[in-house]
Amino acid sequence: MINSVIGSGVFGLPSALAGFAGALSPVTVLIAGAGIFVIVLCFAEVGSRFDGAGGPYLYTREAFGPNLGFQVGWLHIWTRLLSCAAVLNVLSGYLTPLVPWTGTPFGRASVMIFAMTLVTAVNVIGVKQAAWTVNAFTIAKLLPLALVIILGGLSFESSVAATQVVAEPKWTEAVLLLMFGYGGFESAVVAGSESKDPKRDTAFALITAMLAITVIYFLIQIAVVGVLPNAAGSKAPVAETLGVLLGPAGLTLGSIAVIISVYGWLTGYSLMSPRIFYSMAERKELPSALGKVHPKLRTPYIAILVNSAIGLGLGLSSNFGQLATFAAISRLGIYIATCAALIALRRKHGEPTSFRAPGGIVLAVVGIGFCIWLLSTRSLAQAWFLPIVILIGVAIRYGMVAYHKGKPA
Repeated sequence: MINSVIGSGVFGLPSALAGFAGALSPVTVLIAGAGIFVIVLCFAEVGSRFDGAGGPYLYTREAFGPNLGFQVGWLHIWTRLLSCAAVLNVLSGYLTPLVPWTGTPFGRASVMIFAMTLVTAVNVIGVKQAAWTVNAFTIAKLLPLALVIILGGLSFESSVAATQVVAEPKWTEAVLLLMFGYGGFESAVVAGSESKDPKRDTAFALITAMLAITVIYFLIQIAVVGVLPNAAGSKAPVAETLGVLLGPAGLTLGSIAVIISVYGWLTGYSLMSPRIFYSMAERKELPSALGKVHPKLRTPYIAILVNSAIGLGLGLSSNFGQLATFAAISRLGIYIATCAALIALRRKHGEPTSFRAPGGIVLAVVGIGFCIWLLSTRSLAQAWFLPIVILIGVAIRYGMVAYHKGKPA
């Protein structure tokens, strides 16, 4: 859960927040954390009803039927593919200062291909190996962040915080940015069928992880605005904060931390995203080959290979900013569908026995309204791709239904 949310964004987020809200930017972390927590509670209740693979796709399918379920699964696939492509660009960008050759077109492509090949191999070998790899990378990338929090807290200076001046605080923009920074938890529940006891553990994992992430974001923001003068102008605020605290070695450590963070996220991506392909193929909504499981390794190896190949192709052909915006917009549709699923599932099956979100239906309505408000702030120029992706999904859904109807029983 933590690895799915804390990716490369945490290493650039503090400067953007400082630019929006200055020394008060840590407060925006808490405001956005409260907003996302409403959605997390909805995910916790809905997720605790299921023990199969698919995550939001599975939830929506059960709540509203296969047509809407397919669209959510299709949207989730593209959210993950676009996020992967964006993260691959971050990996290449942060390697360049350490290894200048990776800044060339051939070097950039080589880095992306090597990274995806390695994480794909780990995930084809087995889910246990992939899970342990994700855990190891999560710990490795949290250690530098812990160093920033501890040393930054001890070195906090009010005179430095006073340099974080903004002419007019933009609270809404800061909260919007953080909402996207908190995204990713919805993909950590996808491999439910390969968890020990998802009905019992999903709610605990979601709630505990998101509380921990909010605390981490909050403390990092305090450290940066109290240690790094004029943080809004920094392109690598965490690395530069470590530079202030530890000298040149801190800058190098910060760059390495970003690379570790990105690679850990990619490993989690290759673990979770193919299970969406697999879950939809099991229900004959995507080609059956995507549902094949390796006879010895017991992993959906074709889905893993296809997932990695598309993510790599998008990464090689696009840039970070465009990909990140597209991924963030499509993610909001998934949040709306899952919050709505809470209402529908309570009406169909009553209240759950494993975990019940406080406020229930009211909480879900608030979550839906919050997401719609976020979508209303985006321009048509940023969201043009969404109807195109949906129409392609409709065509695939129609084609698969027609294909299976035409097959002999």
